[in-house]
Amino acid sequence: MTTPAAVQTLDLSTRFPDGATPDARPGYSGWLVDKSRLVEFATALRDEFGYDYLSSVTGVDYLPEGKMEVVYQVYRTTGGSGVMFKVQVPRQDPVEVPSLVSIYPGAEFQEREAWDLLGIKFSGHPDLRRILMWEGFSGFPLRKDWHEPYFEEEAKPYKNRWPDGKIVQAESNNPYADNIAYPPDFSPEAESFDPEKALYDALRKYQKNEIGLNTDHIIVNLGPQHPSTHGVFRVAVMLDGEEIVNLKPVMGYLHRNHEKIGERNTYLMNMPYTDRLDYLASMSNNFGYALAVEKLMGIAPTERADYIRVLMAEMTRISNHLFLIGTLLNDLGAYFTPMLYALEERELILDIFEAVAGSRMMCNYFRFGGVARDFPEGTFQKIKEIFFERLPGKIDEIDRFLSENEIIRSRGVGQGVLTAEDAIRYSVSGPMLRASGIPYDLRRAEPYSIYDRFEFDVCTRKNGDIYDRLMVRFDEIRQSIRIIQQAVKQIPPGPVTSVKPMYQVRVPAGEAYGRVEGPKGELGFYIVSNGKPTPWRYHVRAPSFINLTAFGPMCIGQKVADVVGILGSIDIVLGEVDR
Repeated sequence: MTTPAAVQTLDLSTRFPDGATPDARPGYSGWLVDKSRLVEFATALRDEFGYDYLSSVTGVDYLPEGKMEVVYQVYRTTGGSGVMFKVQVPRQDPVEVPSLVSIYPGAEFQEREAWDLLGIKFSGHPDLRRILMWEGFSGFPLRKDWHEPYFEEEAKPYKNRWPDGKIVQAESNNPYADNIAYPPDFSPEAESFDPEKALYDALRKYQKNEIGLNTDHIIVNLGPQHPSTHGVFRVAVMLDGEEIVNLKPVMGYLHRNHEKIGERNTYLMNMPYTDRLDYLASMSNNFGYALAVEKLMGIAPTERADYIRVLMAEMTRISNHLFLIGTLLNDLGAYFTPMLYALEERELILDIFEAVAGSRMMCNYFRFGGVARDFPEGTFQKIKEIFFERLPGKIDEIDRFLSENEIIRSRGVGQGVLTAEDAIRYSVSGPMLRASGIPYDLRRAEPYSIYDRFEFDVCTRKNGDIYDRLMVRFDEIRQSIRIIQQAVKQIPPGPVTSVKPMYQVRVPAGEAYGRVEGPKGELGFYIVSNGKPTPWRYHVRAPSFINLTAFGPMCIGQKVADVVGILGSIDIVLGEVDR
Protein backbone atom coordinates (compact mmCIF):
# COMPACT_ATOMS: atom_id res chain seq x y z
CA MET A 1 0.00 0.00 0.00
CA THR A 2 1.29 3.44 -0.86
CA THR A 3 0.94 6.29 1.59
CA PRO A 4 0.45 9.95 0.52
CA ALA A 5 3.86 11.56 0.27
CA ALA A 6 2.99 14.51 2.53
CA VAL A 7 1.79 12.19 5.24
CA GLN A 8 4.68 9.76 4.88
CA THR A 9 7.59 12.18 4.78
CA LEU A 10 6.42 15.16 6.78
CA ASP A 11 3.16 15.21 8.70
CA LEU A 12 3.23 11.97 10.67
CA SER A 13 6.98 12.02 11.23
CA THR A 14 6.70 15.54 12.61
CA ARG A 15 3.49 14.93 14.52
CA PHE A 16 4.71 11.74 16.25
CA PRO A 17 8.52 11.86 16.32
CA ASP A 18 8.71 9.42 19.23
CA GLY A 19 5.50 7.43 18.69
CA ALA A 20 5.49 6.31 15.05
CA THR A 21 8.22 5.05 12.75
CA PRO A 22 8.05 3.72 9.18
CA ASP A 23 7.97 -0.06 8.99
CA ALA A 24 11.46 -0.83 7.66
CA ARG A 25 11.05 -4.61 7.36
CA PRO A 26 11.80 -5.82 3.79
CA GLY A 27 8.57 -6.17 1.87
CA TYR A 28 6.54 -4.26 4.47
CA SER A 29 5.15 -0.71 4.53
CA GLY A 30 3.09 1.56 6.74
CA TRP A 31 3.81 2.77 10.26
CA LEU A 32 4.75 1.07 13.50
CA VAL A 33 3.00 2.89 16.33
CA ASP A 34 3.85 2.69 19.99
CA LYS A 35 1.05 1.04 21.96
CA SER A 36 0.84 3.95 24.39
CA ARG A 37 0.30 6.41 21.52
CA LEU A 38 -2.13 4.29 19.45
CA VAL A 39 -5.33 6.10 20.44
CA GLU A 40 -3.71 9.51 19.98
CA PHE A 41 -2.28 8.46 16.61
CA ALA A 42 -5.63 7.17 15.33
CA THR A 43 -7.44 10.28 16.57
CA ALA A 44 -4.98 12.52 14.72
CA LEU A 45 -5.37 10.51 11.51
CA ARG A 46 -9.13 10.95 11.67
CA ASP A 47 -9.42 14.54 12.89
CA GLU A 48 -6.29 16.23 11.56
CA PHE A 49 -5.53 14.32 8.35
CA GLY A 50 -9.04 13.36 7.24
CA TYR A 51 -8.74 9.56 7.34
CA ASP A 52 -12.32 9.12 8.47
CA TYR A 53 -12.89 5.56 7.28
CA LEU A 54 -11.46 2.50 9.05
CA SER A 55 -11.47 -0.29 6.51
CA SER A 56 -9.77 -3.25 8.15
CA VAL A 57 -8.36 -4.53 11.44
CA THR A 58 -6.14 -7.62 11.25
CA GLY A 59 -4.34 -9.55 13.96
CA VAL A 60 -1.10 -11.36 13.13
CA ASP A 61 0.75 -13.91 15.28
CA TYR A 62 4.53 -13.68 14.75
CA LEU A 63 5.30 -16.76 16.86
CA PRO A 64 9.05 -17.06 16.07
CA GLU A 65 9.55 -13.42 17.09
CA GLY A 66 7.43 -13.72 20.23
CA LYS A 67 5.05 -10.89 19.33
CA MET A 68 1.54 -10.12 18.16
CA GLU A 69 0.70 -7.38 15.68
CA VAL A 70 -2.52 -5.55 14.90
CA VAL A 71 -2.71 -4.00 11.43
CA TYR A 72 -5.11 -1.14 10.63
CA GLN A 73 -6.08 0.18 7.18
CA VAL A 74 -7.65 3.67 7.07
CA TYR A 75 -8.82 5.77 4.13
CA ARG A 76 -10.48 9.06 3.24
CA THR A 77 -14.05 8.76 1.99
CA THR A 78 -13.16 11.52 -0.46
CA GLY A 79 -10.90 9.00 -2.20
CA GLY A 80 -7.23 8.27 -2.67
CA SER A 81 -4.78 5.81 -1.19
CA GLY A 82 -4.79 4.99 2.49
CA VAL A 83 -2.54 4.68 5.50
CA MET A 84 -1.57 1.39 7.08
CA PHE A 85 -0.41 1.45 10.68
CA LYS A 86 0.44 -1.29 13.15
CA VAL A 87 0.97 -1.85 16.83
CA GLN A 88 3.18 -4.65 18.16
CA VAL A 89 2.98 -6.20 21.63
CA PRO A 90 4.76 -9.12 23.31
CA ARG A 91 3.10 -12.44 22.70
CA GLN A 92 3.10 -13.51 26.34
CA ASP A 93 -0.25 -13.26 28.10
CA PRO A 94 -1.93 -10.96 28.57
CA VAL A 95 -1.73 -9.71 24.98
CA GLU A 96 -3.43 -6.32 25.26
CA VAL A 97 -3.94 -3.40 22.85
CA PRO A 98 -6.03 -0.24 23.35
CA SER A 99 -9.40 -0.40 21.60
CA LEU A 100 -10.15 2.08 18.82
CA VAL A 101 -13.94 1.66 18.97
CA SER A 102 -14.32 5.10 20.55
CA ILE A 103 -12.60 6.64 17.51
CA TYR A 104 -13.68 4.23 14.77
CA PRO A 105 -16.88 2.41 15.91
CA GLY A 106 -16.47 0.16 12.85
CA ALA A 107 -13.67 -1.59 14.74
CA GLU A 108 -16.14 -3.21 17.16
CA PHE A 109 -16.72 -6.55 15.42
CA GLN A 110 -13.21 -6.67 13.96
CA GLU A 111 -11.59 -6.28 17.38
CA ARG A 112 -13.89 -8.95 18.76
CA GLU A 113 -12.76 -11.24 15.94
CA ALA A 114 -9.09 -10.64 16.74
CA TRP A 115 -9.80 -11.39 20.41
CA ASP A 116 -11.82 -14.49 19.56
CA LEU A 117 -9.35 -16.07 17.14
CA LEU A 118 -5.99 -14.71 18.32
CA GLY A 119 -6.51 -13.81 21.96
CA ILE A 120 -5.62 -10.12 21.54
CA LYS A 121 -7.48 -8.27 24.28
CA PHE A 122 -8.62 -4.76 23.41
CA SER A 123 -8.77 -2.68 26.56
CA GLY A 124 -11.69 -0.26 26.62
CA HIS A 125 -13.79 -2.27 24.15
CA PRO A 126 -17.49 -1.85 25.03
CA ASP A 127 -18.49 -5.49 24.48
CA LEU A 128 -15.44 -7.76 24.16
CA ARG A 129 -16.93 -11.23 23.71
CA ARG A 130 -16.24 -14.10 21.37
CA ILE A 131 -17.97 -13.53 18.05
CA LEU A 132 -17.38 -16.59 15.83
CA MET A 133 -16.56 -19.29 18.41
CA TRP A 134 -18.87 -20.25 21.28
CA GLU A 135 -18.22 -18.83 24.72
CA GLY A 136 -16.96 -22.14 26.12
CA PHE A 137 -14.33 -22.66 23.41
CA SER A 138 -10.83 -23.31 24.69
CA GLY A 139 -7.94 -21.42 23.15
CA PHE A 140 -7.48 -19.09 20.20
CA PRO A 141 -7.53 -21.07 16.95
CA LEU A 142 -5.59 -18.66 14.70
CA ARG A 143 -2.54 -18.71 16.93
CA LYS A 144 0.33 -20.54 15.30
CA ASP A 145 0.78 -22.93 18.22
CA TRP A 146 -2.92 -23.92 18.40
CA HIS A 147 -3.65 -27.35 16.93
CA GLU A 148 -7.13 -28.58 16.15
CA PRO A 149 -8.41 -32.13 16.77
CA TYR A 150 -6.77 -34.59 14.37
CA PHE A 151 -3.97 -32.13 13.61
CA GLU A 152 -1.54 -33.60 11.09
CA GLU A 153 0.93 -30.99 9.85
CA GLU A 154 1.31 -27.22 9.58
CA ALA A 155 0.97 -27.08 5.81
CA LYS A 156 -0.54 -28.94 2.90
CA PRO A 157 -0.04 -31.16 1.03
CA TYR A 158 0.36 -33.51 3.98
CA LYS A 159 3.30 -35.87 3.69
CA ASN A 160 1.28 -38.90 4.71
CA ARG A 161 -0.88 -38.41 1.61
CA TRP A 162 1.65 -37.24 -0.96
CA PRO A 163 3.64 -38.21 -2.95
CA ASP A 164 3.56 -41.89 -1.88
CA GLY A 165 -0.21 -42.02 -2.16
CA LYS A 166 -0.62 -43.70 1.23
CA ILE A 167 -3.63 -42.33 3.04
CA VAL A 168 -3.60 -42.45 6.82
CA GLN A 169 -6.61 -41.26 8.77
CA ALA A 170 -5.60 -38.80 11.45
CA GLU A 171 -8.34 -40.20 13.66
CA SER A 172 -6.48 -43.50 13.83
CA ASN A 173 -3.40 -41.87 15.33
CA ASN A 174 -5.23 -39.33 17.48
CA PRO A 175 -8.18 -40.78 19.38
CA TYR A 176 -11.07 -38.34 19.64
CA ALA A 177 -11.00 -38.25 23.43
CA ASP A 178 -7.43 -36.95 23.41
CA ASN A 179 -8.28 -33.95 21.26
CA ILE A 180 -10.82 -32.18 23.43
CA ALA A 181 -9.63 -29.35 25.68
CA TYR A 182 -12.41 -27.74 27.71
CA PRO A 183 -11.88 -24.44 29.50
CA PRO A 184 -10.55 -24.95 33.04
CA ASP A 185 -13.84 -23.96 34.70
CA PHE A 186 -16.13 -25.71 32.23
CA SER A 187 -18.37 -28.59 33.21
CA PRO A 188 -21.21 -29.69 30.91
CA GLU A 189 -23.20 -30.76 33.97
CA ALA A 190 -22.60 -27.62 36.03
CA GLU A 191 -25.62 -25.33 36.24
CA SER A 192 -23.37 -22.34 36.88
CA PHE A 193 -21.95 -22.33 33.34
CA ASP A 194 -24.13 -20.17 31.10
CA PRO A 195 -22.66 -19.53 27.63
CA GLU A 196 -25.43 -17.00 26.89
CA LYS A 197 -24.89 -14.90 30.01
CA ALA A 198 -22.40 -12.52 28.37
CA LEU A 199 -24.75 -11.96 25.42
CA TYR A 200 -27.80 -11.24 27.56
CA ASP A 201 -25.82 -9.02 29.92
CA ALA A 202 -24.70 -7.00 26.91
CA LEU A 203 -28.32 -6.70 25.71
CA ARG A 204 -29.36 -5.24 29.06
CA LYS A 205 -27.05 -2.27 28.51
CA TYR A 206 -29.28 0.14 26.63
CA GLN A 207 -30.49 3.73 26.76
CA LYS A 208 -33.59 3.84 28.93
CA ASN A 209 -36.64 5.61 27.53
CA GLU A 210 -38.31 7.59 30.28
CA ILE A 211 -41.27 8.63 28.12
CA GLY A 212 -44.42 6.52 27.96
CA LEU A 213 -45.80 3.62 29.96
CA ASN A 214 -43.68 1.51 32.24
CA THR A 215 -43.39 -1.91 30.60
CA ASP A 216 -41.35 -5.02 31.15
CA HIS A 217 -38.39 -5.35 28.82
CA ILE A 218 -38.11 -8.82 27.36
CA ILE A 219 -35.50 -10.66 25.28
CA VAL A 220 -36.59 -12.32 22.05
CA ASN A 221 -34.43 -14.51 19.81
CA LEU A 222 -34.96 -14.53 16.05
CA GLY A 223 -33.11 -17.41 14.43
CA PRO A 224 -30.76 -19.09 13.86
CA GLN A 225 -33.24 -21.60 12.43
CA HIS A 226 -35.46 -19.02 10.80
CA PRO A 227 -36.08 -18.65 7.05
CA SER A 228 -35.85 -14.85 7.17
CA THR A 229 -32.38 -14.68 8.75
CA HIS A 230 -30.76 -15.64 5.44
CA GLY A 231 -29.14 -18.77 6.81
CA VAL A 232 -27.88 -19.79 10.22
CA PHE A 233 -27.91 -16.31 11.71
CA ARG A 234 -29.39 -15.26 15.04
CA VAL A 235 -30.67 -11.93 16.26
CA ALA A 236 -31.09 -11.35 20.01
CA VAL A 237 -33.43 -8.42 20.67
CA MET A 238 -34.35 -6.50 23.82
CA LEU A 239 -37.92 -5.22 23.47
CA ASP A 240 -39.94 -2.54 25.21
CA GLY A 241 -43.37 -3.65 24.04
CA GLU A 242 -42.82 -3.99 20.28
CA GLU A 243 -40.08 -1.37 20.17
CA ILE A 244 -36.46 -2.44 19.95
CA VAL A 245 -34.23 -0.91 22.62
CA ASN A 246 -31.15 -3.04 21.90
CA LEU A 247 -30.14 -5.66 19.36
CA LYS A 248 -27.13 -7.95 19.09
CA PRO A 249 -26.41 -10.11 16.05
CA VAL A 250 -25.11 -13.57 16.92
CA MET A 251 -23.02 -15.30 14.28
CA GLY A 252 -20.55 -18.13 13.94
CA TYR A 253 -22.96 -21.02 13.35
CA LEU A 254 -21.37 -21.54 9.92
CA HIS A 255 -17.81 -20.73 11.01
CA ARG A 256 -15.18 -23.18 9.71
CA ASN A 257 -12.05 -21.06 10.28
CA HIS A 258 -11.54 -20.26 6.62
CA GLU A 259 -8.39 -18.30 7.46
CA LYS A 260 -6.77 -21.19 9.36
CA ILE A 261 -7.43 -23.38 6.34
CA GLY A 262 -5.97 -20.65 4.12
CA GLU A 263 -2.74 -20.63 6.13
CA ARG A 264 -2.37 -24.39 5.62
CA ASN A 265 -3.10 -24.30 1.89
CA THR A 266 -0.68 -23.25 -0.81
CA TYR A 267 -1.45 -19.94 -2.49
CA LEU A 268 -3.04 -21.55 -5.51
CA MET A 269 -5.07 -23.95 -3.37
CA ASN A 270 -6.78 -20.96 -1.77
CA MET A 271 -8.32 -19.69 -5.00
CA PRO A 272 -11.29 -22.12 -4.97
CA TYR A 273 -11.70 -21.58 -1.23
CA THR A 274 -12.45 -17.90 -1.89
CA ASP A 275 -15.47 -19.04 -3.92
CA ARG A 276 -17.04 -20.30 -0.70
CA LEU A 277 -16.99 -16.92 1.05
CA ASP A 278 -19.76 -14.95 -0.64
CA TYR A 279 -20.96 -17.89 -2.70
CA LEU A 280 -23.22 -15.58 -4.71
CA ALA A 281 -20.22 -13.53 -5.86
CA SER A 282 -17.37 -15.99 -6.33
CA MET A 283 -15.80 -14.13 -9.26
CA SER A 284 -15.35 -11.00 -7.11
CA ASN A 285 -13.79 -13.11 -4.36
CA ASN A 286 -11.30 -14.51 -6.87
CA PHE A 287 -10.56 -10.96 -8.02
CA GLY A 288 -9.60 -9.57 -4.60
CA TYR A 289 -7.42 -12.52 -3.67
CA ALA A 290 -5.65 -12.52 -7.06
CA LEU A 291 -4.82 -8.80 -6.70
CA ALA A 292 -3.29 -9.32 -3.24
CA VAL A 293 -1.06 -12.21 -4.30
CA GLU A 294 -0.09 -10.48 -7.56
CA LYS A 295 1.13 -7.50 -5.52
CA LEU A 296 3.40 -9.79 -3.55
CA MET A 297 4.61 -11.59 -6.68
CA GLY A 298 5.17 -8.37 -8.60
CA ILE A 299 3.23 -9.55 -11.66
CA ALA A 300 0.32 -8.17 -13.67
CA PRO A 301 -2.31 -9.87 -15.83
CA THR A 302 -2.42 -9.46 -19.59
CA GLU A 303 -4.59 -6.73 -21.04
CA ARG A 304 -7.20 -9.17 -22.35
CA ALA A 305 -7.32 -10.90 -18.95
CA ASP A 306 -7.93 -7.52 -17.29
CA TYR A 307 -10.95 -6.96 -19.50
CA ILE A 308 -12.27 -10.46 -18.85
CA ARG A 309 -11.88 -9.89 -15.12
CA VAL A 310 -13.88 -6.67 -15.28
CA LEU A 311 -16.58 -8.36 -17.35
CA MET A 312 -16.88 -11.20 -14.84
CA ALA A 313 -16.86 -8.83 -11.85
CA GLU A 314 -19.62 -6.63 -13.26
CA MET A 315 -21.74 -9.63 -14.24
CA THR A 316 -21.28 -10.83 -10.68
CA ARG A 317 -22.49 -7.47 -9.34
CA ILE A 318 -25.60 -7.64 -11.49
CA SER A 319 -26.24 -11.26 -10.52
CA ASN A 320 -25.87 -10.45 -6.83
CA HIS A 321 -28.14 -7.41 -6.97
CA LEU A 322 -30.83 -9.32 -8.85
CA PHE A 323 -30.79 -11.94 -6.12
CA LEU A 324 -30.98 -9.23 -3.44
CA ILE A 325 -33.94 -7.58 -5.17
CA GLY A 326 -35.82 -10.87 -5.25
CA THR A 327 -35.12 -11.94 -1.68
CA LEU A 328 -35.73 -8.48 -0.20
CA LEU A 329 -39.19 -8.45 -1.78
CA ASN A 330 -39.85 -11.71 0.01
CA ASP A 331 -38.57 -10.24 3.31
CA LEU A 332 -40.87 -7.23 2.95
CA GLY A 333 -43.93 -9.34 2.20
CA ALA A 334 -44.37 -8.20 -1.38
CA TYR A 335 -45.74 -10.45 -4.09
CA PHE A 336 -43.58 -13.15 -5.63
CA THR A 337 -43.77 -12.38 -9.36
CA PRO A 338 -40.98 -9.72 -9.57
CA MET A 339 -38.68 -12.10 -7.68
CA LEU A 340 -39.17 -14.66 -10.45
CA TYR A 341 -38.43 -11.99 -13.06
CA ALA A 342 -35.20 -11.06 -11.25
CA LEU A 343 -34.05 -14.66 -10.87
CA GLU A 344 -34.81 -15.41 -14.52
CA GLU A 345 -32.38 -12.70 -15.65
CA ARG A 346 -29.82 -13.91 -13.10
CA GLU A 347 -29.96 -17.40 -14.58
CA LEU A 348 -28.84 -16.04 -17.96
CA ILE A 349 -25.73 -14.58 -16.32
CA LEU A 350 -25.06 -17.90 -14.60
CA ASP A 351 -25.16 -19.50 -18.06
CA ILE A 352 -22.18 -17.30 -18.98
CA PHE A 353 -20.34 -18.30 -15.80
CA GLU A 354 -20.96 -21.97 -16.52
CA ALA A 355 -19.60 -21.58 -20.04
CA VAL A 356 -16.34 -19.88 -19.01
CA ALA A 357 -15.70 -21.49 -15.59
CA GLY A 358 -17.60 -24.75 -15.73
CA SER A 359 -19.71 -23.85 -12.71
CA ARG A 360 -22.75 -21.71 -11.97
CA MET A 361 -21.98 -20.96 -8.33
CA MET A 362 -18.40 -21.78 -7.26
CA CYS A 363 -16.58 -20.21 -10.20
CA ASN A 364 -12.91 -21.00 -9.65
CA TYR A 365 -11.85 -18.96 -12.68
CA PHE A 366 -9.21 -16.33 -11.84
CA ARG A 367 -5.50 -17.18 -11.71
CA PHE A 368 -2.42 -15.22 -10.67
CA GLY A 369 -1.48 -13.35 -13.83
CA GLY A 370 -4.86 -13.68 -15.55
CA VAL A 371 -7.71 -16.16 -15.83
CA ALA A 372 -7.87 -19.92 -16.31
CA ARG A 373 -9.07 -19.88 -19.94
CA ASP A 374 -10.54 -17.68 -22.65
CA PHE A 375 -14.19 -17.50 -23.64
CA PRO A 376 -15.43 -20.65 -25.37
CA GLU A 377 -16.94 -20.31 -28.84
CA GLY A 378 -20.25 -18.47 -28.91
CA THR A 379 -20.00 -17.04 -25.38
CA PHE A 380 -18.95 -13.55 -26.43
CA GLN A 381 -21.94 -13.29 -28.76
CA LYS A 382 -24.20 -14.40 -25.92
CA ILE A 383 -22.80 -11.64 -23.70
CA LYS A 384 -23.60 -9.07 -26.40
CA GLU A 385 -27.18 -10.32 -26.72
CA ILE A 386 -27.85 -10.23 -22.97
CA PHE A 387 -26.24 -6.91 -22.09
CA PHE A 388 -26.99 -4.89 -25.22
CA GLU A 389 -30.41 -6.17 -26.22
CA ARG A 390 -32.20 -7.90 -23.34
CA LEU A 391 -31.15 -6.84 -19.84
CA PRO A 392 -31.47 -3.02 -20.04
CA GLY A 393 -35.16 -3.30 -20.89
CA LYS A 394 -35.80 -6.04 -18.35
CA ILE A 395 -34.28 -3.98 -15.53
CA ASP A 396 -36.53 -1.06 -16.43
CA GLU A 397 -39.51 -3.40 -16.42
CA ILE A 398 -38.73 -4.82 -12.95
CA ASP A 399 -38.08 -1.29 -11.67
CA ARG A 400 -41.56 -0.21 -12.84
CA PHE A 401 -43.07 -3.13 -10.93
CA LEU A 402 -41.40 -2.13 -7.70
CA SER A 403 -40.46 1.53 -7.37
CA GLU A 404 -44.01 2.71 -6.59
CA ASN A 405 -45.27 -0.53 -5.07
CA GLU A 406 -47.37 0.24 -1.98
CA ILE A 407 -45.96 -2.59 0.13
CA ILE A 408 -42.34 -1.74 -0.66
CA ARG A 409 -42.80 1.96 -0.01
CA SER A 410 -44.72 1.51 3.24
CA ARG A 411 -42.25 -1.10 4.55
CA GLY A 412 -39.15 0.64 3.18
CA VAL A 413 -39.40 4.42 3.19
CA GLY A 414 -38.06 5.87 6.44
CA GLN A 415 -37.34 2.44 7.91
CA GLY A 416 -33.92 1.30 9.13
CA VAL A 417 -32.33 4.69 8.48
CA LEU A 418 -28.52 4.85 8.46
CA THR A 419 -27.22 8.41 8.28
CA ALA A 420 -24.16 9.33 6.24
CA GLU A 421 -22.16 10.07 9.38
CA ASP A 422 -23.06 6.73 10.98
CA ALA A 423 -22.36 4.82 7.77
CA ILE A 424 -18.78 6.12 7.82
CA ARG A 425 -18.38 5.63 11.58
CA TYR A 426 -19.46 1.99 11.41
CA SER A 427 -17.16 1.21 8.43
CA VAL A 428 -20.11 0.31 6.21
CA SER A 429 -19.19 -0.15 2.54
CA GLY A 430 -20.76 -0.84 -0.83
CA PRO A 431 -24.39 -0.06 -1.71
CA MET A 432 -25.23 0.43 1.99
CA LEU A 433 -22.74 3.28 2.25
CA ARG A 434 -23.78 4.85 -1.03
CA ALA A 435 -27.50 4.61 -0.18
CA SER A 436 -26.70 6.90 2.74
CA GLY A 437 -25.32 9.54 0.37
CA ILE A 438 -21.57 8.81 0.50
CA PRO A 439 -20.16 8.53 -3.07
CA TYR A 440 -17.37 6.13 -2.08
CA ASP A 441 -16.68 3.37 -4.60
CA LEU A 442 -13.24 1.76 -4.85
CA ARG A 443 -13.51 1.63 -8.63
CA ARG A 444 -13.35 5.44 -8.50
CA ALA A 445 -11.79 6.22 -5.10
CA GLU A 446 -8.70 4.07 -5.69
CA PRO A 447 -9.07 2.44 -9.13
CA TYR A 448 -7.69 -1.08 -9.56
CA SER A 449 -7.34 -3.26 -12.63
CA ILE A 450 -8.51 -1.17 -15.63
CA TYR A 451 -11.54 0.57 -14.11
CA ASP A 452 -10.02 3.96 -14.83
CA ARG A 453 -10.67 3.30 -18.55
CA PHE A 454 -14.46 3.20 -18.22
CA GLU A 455 -17.10 5.86 -17.94
CA PHE A 456 -19.67 5.17 -15.21
CA ASP A 457 -21.35 7.01 -12.37
CA VAL A 458 -21.01 6.31 -8.65
CA CYS A 459 -24.62 5.69 -7.62
CA THR A 460 -25.91 7.32 -4.44
CA ARG A 461 -29.22 7.87 -2.71
CA LYS A 462 -29.75 10.32 0.12
CA ASN A 463 -32.09 8.82 2.74
CA GLY A 464 -30.23 5.71 3.87
CA ASP A 465 -33.41 3.69 4.42
CA ILE A 466 -34.54 0.26 3.22
CA TYR A 467 -36.14 1.76 0.10
CA ASP A 468 -33.00 3.62 -0.94
CA ARG A 469 -30.85 0.56 -0.32
CA LEU A 470 -33.11 -1.33 -2.71
CA MET A 471 -33.18 1.36 -5.37
CA VAL A 472 -29.42 1.98 -5.34
CA ARG A 473 -29.03 -1.63 -6.48
CA PHE A 474 -31.13 -0.86 -9.56
CA ASP A 475 -28.92 2.17 -10.21
CA GLU A 476 -25.76 0.06 -9.90
CA ILE A 477 -27.08 -2.64 -12.24
CA ARG A 478 -27.54 0.00 -14.93
CA GLN A 479 -23.99 1.29 -14.41
CA SER A 480 -22.59 -2.25 -14.51
CA ILE A 481 -24.37 -2.81 -17.83
CA ARG A 482 -22.77 0.41 -19.03
CA ILE A 483 -19.29 -0.85 -18.04
CA ILE A 484 -19.88 -4.23 -19.67
CA GLN A 485 -20.94 -2.60 -22.93
CA GLN A 486 -17.76 -0.53 -22.99
CA ALA A 487 -15.58 -3.53 -22.13
CA VAL A 488 -17.16 -5.62 -24.90
CA LYS A 489 -16.31 -2.91 -27.43
CA GLN A 490 -12.75 -2.37 -26.15
CA ILE A 491 -11.53 -5.89 -25.32
CA PRO A 492 -8.37 -6.69 -27.30
CA PRO A 493 -7.20 -10.08 -28.58
CA GLY A 494 -4.28 -11.85 -26.97
CA PRO A 495 -3.32 -14.29 -24.24
CA VAL A 496 -5.34 -14.52 -21.01
CA THR A 497 -2.43 -15.11 -18.64
CA SER A 498 1.00 -13.53 -18.21
CA VAL A 499 2.57 -16.59 -16.57
CA LYS A 500 2.67 -20.22 -17.51
CA PRO A 501 0.22 -22.51 -15.68
CA MET A 502 1.78 -23.90 -12.50
CA TYR A 503 0.82 -25.99 -9.51
CA GLN A 504 3.03 -24.02 -7.14
CA VAL A 505 3.88 -20.33 -7.14
CA ARG A 506 6.81 -18.58 -5.54
CA VAL A 507 5.66 -15.64 -3.44
CA PRO A 508 8.39 -13.35 -2.05
CA ALA A 509 8.36 -12.48 1.64
CA GLY A 510 6.40 -9.38 2.59
CA GLU A 511 2.82 -8.15 3.02
CA ALA A 512 0.09 -6.98 0.67
CA TYR A 513 -3.49 -5.81 0.93
CA GLY A 514 -5.67 -6.28 -2.13
CA ARG A 515 -9.19 -4.89 -2.17
CA VAL A 516 -12.01 -4.70 -4.68
CA GLU A 517 -15.47 -3.15 -4.78
CA GLY A 518 -17.51 -6.33 -4.44
CA PRO A 519 -21.29 -6.42 -4.81
CA LYS A 520 -21.72 -6.13 -1.02
CA GLY A 521 -18.90 -3.66 -0.40
CA GLU A 522 -15.16 -3.61 0.09
CA LEU A 523 -13.71 -7.11 -0.05
CA GLY A 524 -10.09 -7.13 1.07
CA PHE A 525 -7.36 -9.73 1.51
CA TYR A 526 -4.39 -9.06 3.78
CA ILE A 527 -1.58 -11.53 3.01
CA VAL A 528 1.73 -12.00 4.83
CA SER A 529 4.30 -14.20 3.11
CA ASN A 530 7.46 -15.61 4.69
CA GLY A 531 8.69 -16.95 1.36
CA LYS A 532 7.34 -20.45 1.95
CA PRO A 533 4.67 -22.26 -0.11
CA THR A 534 1.82 -21.29 2.25
CA PRO A 535 0.77 -17.84 3.52
CA TRP A 536 1.95 -16.95 7.01
CA ARG A 537 -1.17 -14.81 7.46
CA TYR A 538 -4.28 -14.87 5.33
CA HIS A 539 -7.04 -12.49 6.43
CA VAL A 540 -10.34 -11.64 4.74
CA ARG A 541 -11.95 -8.23 5.17
CA ALA A 542 -15.52 -9.48 4.69
CA PRO A 543 -18.09 -6.76 3.86
CA SER A 544 -21.07 -8.88 4.96
CA PHE A 545 -19.45 -9.23 8.40
CA ILE A 546 -18.42 -5.60 8.87
CA ASN A 547 -21.67 -4.15 7.48
CA LEU A 548 -23.48 -5.93 10.32
CA THR A 549 -21.75 -3.57 12.77
CA ALA A 550 -24.44 -1.02 11.90
CA PHE A 551 -27.32 -3.51 12.14
CA GLY A 552 -28.02 -2.98 15.84
CA PRO A 553 -27.95 0.84 15.75
CA MET A 554 -30.20 0.84 12.65
CA CYS A 555 -32.84 -1.26 14.43
CA ILE A 556 -33.05 0.66 17.72
CA GLY A 557 -36.39 2.46 17.89
CA GLN A 558 -37.90 0.26 15.16
CA LYS A 559 -40.58 -2.39 15.61
CA VAL A 560 -39.62 -6.03 15.84
CA ALA A 561 -41.46 -6.67 12.56
CA ASP A 562 -38.97 -4.39 10.76
CA VAL A 563 -35.89 -6.41 11.73
CA VAL A 564 -36.20 -8.85 8.84
CA GLY A 565 -36.54 -6.08 6.24
CA ILE A 566 -33.56 -4.16 7.63
CA LEU A 567 -31.42 -7.30 7.67
CA GLY A 568 -32.45 -8.14 4.11
CA SER A 569 -31.48 -4.66 2.90
CA ILE A 570 -27.94 -5.12 4.28
CA ASP A 571 -27.49 -8.09 1.92
CA ILE A 572 -25.43 -10.62 3.85
CA VAL A 573 -24.20 -14.07 2.93
CA LEU A 574 -23.35 -16.23 5.92
CA GLY A 575 -20.41 -17.89 4.17
CA GLU A 576 -18.76 -14.47 4.18
CA VAL A 577 -19.98 -13.41 7.62
CA ASP A 578 -18.78 -16.53 9.42
CA ARG A 579 -16.00 -17.65 7.10
